Amino acid sequence: MTSSGGNKVEEAYVWVWLPGSYNPVVAGRLAPGEGGLQFNYAKSYLERKDAMALYAPELPLEVGALPLLKGLTMPGCIRDASPDAWGRRVIINRMLGRRGSAVDTNELDEITYLLKSGSNRIGALDFQSSPVNYAPRYVAEATLEELLASAARVENGVPLSAELDQALNHGTAIGGARPKAQINDENAQYIAKFSSTNDLHNIIKAEFIAMRLAALLGLQAAKVKLTRAAGEDVLLVERFDRLQTSQGWQRKAMVSALTLFELDEMMARYASYETLAEIIRHRFNDHSEALRELFSRMVFNILCGNTDDHARNHAAFWDGQTLRLTPAYDICPQPRGGNQASQAMLITGNDRRSLLATCLQAARHFFLSDVQARAIIERQVNDIRAHWPTVCEEAELSQVDRGLLWERAILNPSVFEGFK
Repeated sequence: MTSSGGNKVEEAYVWVWLPGSYNPVVAGRLAPGEGGLQFNYAKSYLERKDAMALYAPELPLEVGALPLLKGLTMPGCIRDASPDAWGRRVIINRMLGRRGSAVDTNELDEITYLLKSGSNRIGALDFQSSPVNYAPRYVAEATLEELLASAARVENGVPLSAELDQALNHGTAIGGARPKAQINDENAQYIAKFSSTNDLHNIIKAEFIAMRLAALLGLQAAKVKLTRAAGEDVLLVERFDRLQTSQGWQRKAMVSALTLFELDEMMARYASYETLAEIIRHRFNDHSEALRELFSRMVFNILCGNTDDHARNHAAFWDGQTLRLTPAYDICPQPRGGNQASQAMLITGNDRRSLLATCLQAARHFFLSDVQARAIIERQVNDIRAHWPTVCEEAELSQVDRGLLWERAILNPSVFEGFK
């Protein structure tokens, strides 16, 4: 794998915002090693009194190139900060002029993706070619209309102009496969999500409704709002990995559930709620509250028809010592015509069926009794029914789209099979 022009990119320096800081410091070097890309802490970083492990079980504060976990080709906590499908398509469009969604994202090496994506990435890491000088890859603010135009060009396989390339490059470090970008205002930072040319219904409003329902049901969910630009709906998701203070913005370190599982994308099928509950019991603060929250999110995913609950759509804050669940995000109902559906993550054992009965079988892993689990389920069902008309009005959802979501995705009768 090579970068543009055929020159292989050999290394990247990892910079990190430590808790409470406003500026990054160099943490170490990522370079090819035994089995893939290995990380080596800088001597200057290890000598800091406030140094924290980028993620302790994987990259402890030790001297030398740290061995990769079994099955991984780069540290998971660093891969979490790398662009996913959408960001990679934008970078390939910019560097190679490749067209459309069928491009091979393996044409560029992983280091290139780290160094060519935007600096305002998820979590508290960034990547530089220098261990001494930090030069953030920021761009001038763009309007939503400009961002929509550039996203459409990438989707349609049209090379970007210099101006549109700059507008969209700001969002290349965000994960996910759908068109998106980043926008800021004085008081908050947002991820802007756009519709795709392949959408069969209004996915932007569907995700807004699911996220609003989650919050109204008492789940810890990212704040969202709807807006319009160039005649298109845009979902704005407020970033929870940024903290504004009177002196500026701080960044919060995060790791995905995939990293907690010590898995990569090729092994993601083994990820399970049962295993995540076990990790919470052993490594999280306030694990009883976190277990109840995770169980409630699992139930809500099934009730609202979100089957894209894969391990990158769960995450935890990391402060160098302990873990804490981030707010829920990327909850989007998917209508279905048939009666059978499966969650992206296993629920208990090898069972991933989208059934409330399966959730009940898993309740003990969350330290919940059958009575407690049933109470959570029944309250969510009742609250979804109660709030549905309100959130539909809030989203100005058409009757056609209401019909596509209600009882096809949200409260699909099939999820109640075997649940008395």
